[in-house]
Amino acid sequence: MTPTIEPDPAKGQVVVTRFNCGSLPKVLLVLVLHLRLKRHVRRAAKGYLGIKVLVDWRHRTVLSISLWQDLDSIYSMGGIPRHVGASRAPGRFGITTTCGVFCYAGEWTRVMFGGPTRSTSPLHPPAPASVPEPRPASTSTGRKEGLR
Repeated sequence: MTPTIEPDPAKGQVVVTRFNCGSLPKVLLVLVLHLRLKRHVRRAAKGYLGIKVLVDWRHRTVLSISLWQDLDSIYSMGGIPRHVGASRAPGRFGITTTCGVFCYAGEWTRVMFGGPTRSTSPLHPPAPASVPEPRPASTSTGRKEGLR
């Protein structure tokens, strides 16, 4: 089977940054930097949805996984002076980094099985539900009109 992949940068991005620290003090440094920056990014970056930091203690590696509403949102990080400054810190301490930006590629059933497509990305809120029609009024017998 050939997968059906339809990348759409407007439907969300996942950014994964890997910090190869090499030592416990460097892992702790990266964790402290993330804690200090998280609040500034949340306040200033447009389209920022959240972050999860994973630590591989054995290999002294930190993965930073952030979720973004769209590709333009990621560029808003350049307007946060504290993040720009902090992005230079790992290299100064001998921590190597790699980073990848992953684009929304489609509804999972379509990607995996070629099923019908839906336009909703899990990184966007669902469309508002339709308003239900009013229920028929009840009669004095407790039955709904038209049902006997």
